[in-house]
Amino acid sequence: MTSAARFVLARAVIASVALSCVVAPGARANDAWPTKFSATFDVEFSGVTIGAFDFNSATNGQTYTLNGGGKLSLLFGAFKWSGNAESTGKLAADGARPQSFGFGFKSSNKASSSRMIFTGNTVTSVVNEPNKPPKEGTIPVQPQHLVNVFDPMSAMLALSKGTTGNPCSRRIPIYDGKARYELILSPKGTVPLSEQRASGQPVTGYVCRIKYVPIAGHKPDEENSAMAKSNDIEIVLRPIPSANIFVPYRITVPTMAGNAVLRAKRVDITTSGQQIALSH
Repeated sequence: MTSAARFVLARAVIASVALSCVVAPGARANDAWPTKFSATFDVEFSGVTIGAFDFNSATNGQTYTLNGGGKLSLLFGAFKWSGNAESTGKLAADGARPQSFGFGFKSSNKASSSRMIFTGNTVTSVVNEPNKPPKEGTIPVQPQHLVNVFDPMSAMLALSKGTTGNPCSRRIPIYDGKARYELILSPKGTVPLSEQRASGQPVTGYVCRIKYVPIAGHKPDEENSAMAKSNDIEIVLRPIPSANIFVPYRITVPTMAGNAVLRAKRVDITTSGQQIALSH
């Protein structure tokens, strides 16, 4: 696997986390979001399990804290990757308003971190380590690209607005500290789901096609072009009516070296007065 392919795989995992849980359309974020949410995902690459990712959230009706972490190991341990991300923000009637975001990773041959601060609806501070100039050919990030955007972790709460019961009609603007891109969701159908233990929740999932639209902070190279042209990125969302949310069942991101797939293994949801456990 080329170094570029490994980078795209890592980016695919990060982008997938941006859709790791979805607030139900038509509900206000501070009314709908559970007080606690945790999920564990298996990560597969080309049909082989290569790691896991954990995601957690906590809200108090006015603010939110999100964090996640994962580890990957490929080629019999020749390539290892681990990363952690966290985000904080406020919950308002019109959705999530991020305040801070941090992401760091290390692999077998490099390490990097990014931290962002938001003021109002704009990214006002970005610190990347190591602090290197963009590579030649990188499309520069302009000031207008930092307005009305979400960090990857807060992007999930951006999906709280809606007018229909289908969560697949969304356009989400994201900035991760280096790259500005959008994820455009569109309906692709429904699919039956399976679970290890009956939870009493619906077992039909919504399949959403995701278009990755790079805008700035990237090189228009073969890997990025292939992801942008792909019509095969998708997420399967499972409705949980008793918690008023959707949660991911499966996320598929094709790369030039094979498909990266996140599968929900266990989900635990705490709402006012109830606990919901899902095992897939």
